[in-house]
Amino acid sequence: MNDFTVKLDMSAEHMRKIFGMHDAYVKKMERDFGVAIVDRNGQLAITGAEEMVRRAEGVLRQLTIISGRGNEIEEQNVDYAITLGMEEREEELAQIDADCICHTVNGKPVKPKTLGQKAYVDAIRKNMLVFGVGPAGTGKTYLAMAMAITAFKNDEVGRIILTRPAIEAGEKLGFLPGDLQSKVDPYLRPLYDALYQIMGAESFAKNMEKGLIEVAPLAYMRGRTLDNAYIILDEAQNTTPAQMKMFLTRIGFGSKVVVTGDDSQKDLPAGTKSGLDIASKVLKGIDDIAFCTFTSKDVVRHPLVQKIVKAYEDFEGKEAARSRRERQKDGHRRGR
Repeated sequence: MNDFTVKLDMSAEHMRKIFGMHDAYVKKMERDFGVAIVDRNGQLAITGAEEMVRRAEGVLRQLTIISGRGNEIEEQNVDYAITLGMEEREEELAQIDADCICHTVNGKPVKPKTLGQKAYVDAIRKNMLVFGVGPAGTGKTYLAMAMAITAFKNDEVGRIILTRPAIEAGEKLGFLPGDLQSKVDPYLRPLYDALYQIMGAESFAKNMEKGLIEVAPLAYMRGRTLDNAYIILDEAQNTTPAQMKMFLTRIGFGSKVVVTGDDSQKDLPAGTKSGLDIASKVLKGIDDIAFCTFTSKDVVRHPLVQKIVKAYEDFEGKEAARSRRERQKDGHRRGR
């Protein structure tokens, strides 16, 4: 019978945050670690197999540290804490949370939430050119935008340039009405959304008017040299090799560049190579260039998104393995 028990002091305020609505978060911990967690007048009693009790205790301690910094505990925090707890790396959770990039216009801190995101932010600080590659919801663009706005506010760069290829996501949208800016705005909306949230609409509009913030399609980059700028290329999986080369050769002095993309969501015509794929092969090993790869563990949107991404990763992995087996069989048949 599992009867090992550890007691942990915790204030009512921390309990409120960590337990979640209707104790949803603590029930998840109980289920995943196979322990019982009971509140006994401000003291938690964690009972179960000793190894799992120790892991649950570690997770609760780290979540208490995060709560003590004034953060609200979200489901993503709990899920990721449990993941790290299973790997006996839960102490790294509070270290990740300690890195605050900036605050949104509403005062909410913008921080990395996973080890992958922390490595990405650190790479951006250390390198001139960083590639962030991974599935949707991993914060690639949002964190890059936060870093860009922080650098701009600290006068580390003179302007921010945001760009992405204007390519339709599997749909034919026809001829959009309005002037040229109106036609390209729908493609750039995700970039605007991040700017509004972090910088505020009024500040964004003023800097846009002065030309200090530029949001434009990738085609507009040709022929330019971008000095003293923070440049973000989003949706890079939809660039051709020629476009990617054109973009990367625009980099000037005093600039920093972040390229983001999801190689599982290409919208290029069938048979067209992605500039992101080619760049990852050509540029690896060059000083001051870093590649950060995200996985489903780094998804920070709704937990269901993480499950969807993981399901697709598993399915695509099985399909790739099946294709390899079929090619090997065909090779054996031809060799007979």
